[in-house]
Amino acid sequence: MYRNRFENELSELHESLINLGALIERAIDNGINALINRNKELACSVIENDKEINALSYAVESKAMGILLRQQPVASDLRTISTALKMVTDMERIGDQARDICSIVLHLCEEEYGTKLVLIPKMAAAAKHMVRDCIDSFVRLDLELAKKVIETDNDVDALFVQVKENMIELIRNNPEYADQAVYLMMTAKYFEKIGDHAENIAEWVIFCQTGERKNIKLL
Repeated sequence: MYRNRFENELSELHESLINLGALIERAIDNGINALINRNKELACSVIENDKEINALSYAVESKAMGILLRQQPVASDLRTISTALKMVTDMERIGDQARDICSIVLHLCEEEYGTKLVLIPKMAAAAKHMVRDCIDSFVRLDLELAKKVIETDNDVDALFVQVKENMIELIRNNPEYADQAVYLMMTAKYFEKIGDHAENIAEWVIFCQTGERKNIKLL
């Protein structure tokens, strides 16, 4: 009876995490579309919808804490709930990064870009896939997928280095775009941070399965 109740509550927790993941994926998608198209309305909608992400994040935290208090899980189950709580923190921050990107878009939407946006959309796509995969790895208990997410973060970091170099070149060759280049570099940095949060979630997924984080036994 206890096990059935716990598994039902855990299934509900997984579903909530999937829903939260869908919200932050949509925020990332809309954020990059707003950036590419200099779409003020879309950017404003992402900023406004961050409230929904925050509300669901708090709800998931409450659900996880409730399971801990009611069920008093054993070690392996405790790892699962602890991982969910850690994931929510990173997922909420990913929503914040998407919101911050759109706050920058509001500064950029009135002028033409001084360079083609090629690398930043690539960063966004890679970061979004990392987010989706790290959540899937938790729900499916897939260690290999979690490890793949961690490896992919290197690709996002490499793209950020390229973006930074391109923006420096833009400032050097076209000083009138200096402010724009700084804003674009900031958006790239936010996408890099999204990748870092996804990597962090993947590391907690590995902890969930092994009790280890960064090769250190925790539980």
